[in-house]
Order: sequence, then C-alpha cells, then structure tokens
Amino acid sequence: MVSVDGYINSIKSNLDKQSDILVESLKKVGTYNFSKNIDLLDFSAFIEPTRFELAIRLFSMDKEANEVFYNGIDNTVFAGSIEVLPEVAYYHLNEIQLNDFFDFYEQNEETLAVQEQKAFTDWFLECWKKADGSSIDIPLYFVFSDDYKSYDLKNNQWIDDGDKWS
Repeated sequence: MVSVDGYINSIKSNLDKQSDILVESLKKVGTYNFSKNIDLLDFSAFIEPTRFELAIRLFSMDKEANEVFYNGIDNTVFAGSIEVLPEVAYYHLNEIQLNDFFDFYEQNEETLAVQEQKAFTDWFLECWKKADGSSIDIPLYFVFSDDYKSYDLKNNQWIDDGDKWS
C-alpha cells in the first residue's frame, strides 16, 4: 500500500539520482551566447504521469510569448530550444501495482498534485543553485507545461504566467 509521504519521498529520492545530469546541463546553459532577441528563458517541465517520467526543455522566448530562433551565420549564438533533462523516471512501479496506485492517486489527488509540483520545483531550484544559474542575465522561469504559473528564478517566487510577458 502506498502512502502520500512514501510516494513523495520516493519521487525525491529518484530525482536526487538525476541531480548531476541536471546540474551539468544547467552549467552548460550558463555558457551560452544568447541571441539579443531573447527576452526571457523558460525551463519547461514536461510530466508524463502514466509513465512517471519528467523531462525539462529550455525555450528562448520574446515578450509576445513566441519562441525566438536565430538564422544568422554566427554558430555560437543560441536561440530556440534545447533539452536540458532527457526523460527520467521519477517513480518506479510494476504493472501489477498500477491499478492500486491510480486508485490511491485519485483518492489523494489534491494533496499529491501540490506536493509533486513542490518536489519537482525544489529539486530544480537546488540544481539551479549548484549550477550557479543566477549568473545568467536574462529573466528566467521554471514552468510546468500547460500550467498558469511560472517560478521566477531571479526573484524566487511564483507568478501568474501572464505577468512574465508584460
């Protein structure tokens, strides 16, 4: 039988195993020569709950919420998007346990959804600090794909997603 604390602690433990990969990737981002047309950077987390996988992709954006691309001849200029973390498992479960787990999740969804996002965000922030991400001069955000809020990495707070575009 799964408990809320057991599930969240398992997520944290599995994410910790991926920290070195994320930290190294974030350090590389800090060395990029960003296009002058980039207004902000979004680190978007993509969660695949039926497979218990997380991936993170960096998108370079303008103030109109459009992805910025670079078509110039300088191959050192970065614009567009790049995978920061390939799909990694954040929870392990065998197929025999799936139905029981999804029943448990449905019964505890309000609590679990909040705690999962907190676990993912706290882990990303810890890796962000280890990678010295604050050295990047562009506004930066951590977001969950298709969510209405963003974590402002410069000001260390959640904001309404629309506020970053104004």
